[in-house]
Amino acid sequence: MFMPRALKVKRPAQVSGPVLNKKSKVSQEERKDEGSSATPVQKEEISEGTKTQDETIKASGESACLTESPVLKDEDPSASSDTEEEEEEEPVKSFKKSQRWPEPGEPVCVMCGRYGEYICDSTDNDVCSLECKAKHLFKMGMGTGADVFNRKDTIGDERTQPQQSAVDTDGVGGSEAVYAYKDDLFISGLTEEQVQRIKQELGIETQGSEVKRPILEFEHCGFPATLNGNLKKAGYAAPTPVQMQMVPVGLTGRDVIVSADTGSGKTVAFLLPVVVRALEKPAQSAGSPVALILTPTRELAIQIERQAKELVIGVPNMRTALLVGGMPLPQQLHRLKSSIKIIIATPGRLIEILKQKAVQLDMVKVVVVDEVDTMLKMGFQQQVLEVLEHVPEEHQTLLASATIPTGTEELAARLVRDPVRIAIGEKNQPCANVRQIVLWLEEPSKKKKLFEILNDSKLYQPPVVVFVDCKLGADLLCEAVAKVTGLNTVAIHSDKTQWQRNRILRGLLEGDFEVVISTGVLGRGLDLANVKLVVNFDMPNTMDEYVHQVGRAGRLGHRGTAITFLNNTHKRMFLEVVKRVKATGSSLPPQLLNSPYLHEQQKRERKKVKQESDNTLVTKNNLIDIIRKHDRRKK
Repeated sequence: MFMPRALKVKRPAQVSGPVLNKKSKVSQEERKDEGSSATPVQKEEISEGTKTQDETIKASGESACLTESPVLKDEDPSASSDTEEEEEEEPVKSFKKSQRWPEPGEPVCVMCGRYGEYICDSTDNDVCSLECKAKHLFKMGMGTGADVFNRKDTIGDERTQPQQSAVDTDGVGGSEAVYAYKDDLFISGLTEEQVQRIKQELGIETQGSEVKRPILEFEHCGFPATLNGNLKKAGYAAPTPVQMQMVPVGLTGRDVIVSADTGSGKTVAFLLPVVVRALEKPAQSAGSPVALILTPTRELAIQIERQAKELVIGVPNMRTALLVGGMPLPQQLHRLKSSIKIIIATPGRLIEILKQKAVQLDMVKVVVVDEVDTMLKMGFQQQVLEVLEHVPEEHQTLLASATIPTGTEELAARLVRDPVRIAIGEKNQPCANVRQIVLWLEEPSKKKKLFEILNDSKLYQPPVVVFVDCKLGADLLCEAVAKVTGLNTVAIHSDKTQWQRNRILRGLLEGDFEVVISTGVLGRGLDLANVKLVVNFDMPNTMDEYVHQVGRAGRLGHRGTAITFLNNTHKRMFLEVVKRVKATGSSLPPQLLNSPYLHEQQKRERKKVKQESDNTLVTKNNLIDIIRKHDRRKK
């Protein structure tokens, strides 16, 4: 079941007077907490009378069970009966219409937006009533009805007893039964030659000492039953190559730097070690998480939290906190007052909260930096380093991205100790599942060509994501596409409110929009599984951004198409475009291949290679080759 927030999370009495009058139940609980911290829970006066009780009975035949506080079961029977004669507990609200709207800073129901008075134990989300809880559980694929509520009563009991270990009997180890990864008998029985052949066929490359062998199935990890069940419910039937290698390495506590294609499953690859590490540690005091995940964008943080919640459904005391800008700060501060295990945050908002001393990172055991190439650029680098100053020196670090340039990798290496480097597929190359088409178009012709693509039955597969380089360009192109083609088109960029961006992203995933014009906010990490066509209306400023944007069209093995418009505006990138696109077998426009700018860049590249070869260190292995190279005698 779920418990009233006042019973599950004891909030300090810092709410303003009018709010206390509206929420008499909370005010009574807070006064009792101040008077005696030893009293578990006391009965309260009825605020809604028998009418509300009748509603509850109509909502479910099990309402009597639902409204009974699990904590009261442990009380002395005589004392409990005496209290019941004087007072009765306010019943759980059955329908959302019975719930009030939230005051500023109060938690909000995930389904209807009313006051989130209760916490659903199954998902750790805020809900306002039994009605919204049932809808929420149904949406999460956990059914509805009295049988579900009864099953959650047991979980409610476990979560309300602080002396109990963080994880309970379902095979999810707590402080008494610590999970320790070891190779499955099948994996350990493979010969070294067989392991190398598997890694070669899967495109797995590793560097480091004592690297764990890759798994072939999630069952080889020996996960607890609850976690295994959640993996299957979330659709993770078999691990992807990056998950096969990164999960066992991460579970052993090693630092990892991983580079893998966009859409290859890196998020789950680092979430599984994070979740298992959080399961090992009992819940600490409020605002002291065990794991910290840093991301560059709000949308990516929201997606990661959603995937993390899928993995911990039904696991007691596994709360997550989302700390990102663009969303109300009071709600995030309130969330931190409960025992949080995993924080997913953007660096700026996390630093703001750290300065308010609302969270402490001194208990963090594992740190994840997603999209590490972006996070270690000048815009984020100082913020990331400032956050890491609050983390204990003894912690595990997991760094992940689709592209990790040499300069970034050298900086990333300073954040890890004795890391295992994992590369899946061709390093820093576009996803192999995406067909790349490069078109030479001058600026005035780009709109016309885009309209032709959207009217071409062979190419047009909605929803289409079109990337542009500026916010004004996104809005103007959105108006033009909607007017000329009549398609349901929307623009998304950083000037939109977070609520608008969330709505657009949800609509994109659900197929509500046919064309989405975006700046780089959709370019990294997001699983846009239903997107089959991406158009780079404006060529990205770097090839790494190109790789990420192209990768939106080929998620988790699906085939996709990426069309890029190119002209002399991007002449400094011609050589890189040729290198990365030609290697995939895609044809390139003759204007690009015959460009004098490209020829000049190729000439400089050859000269640089020659200089490097001339400066080669002479060893006994290459001495003969150097002598032959510099032999001036004519043959």
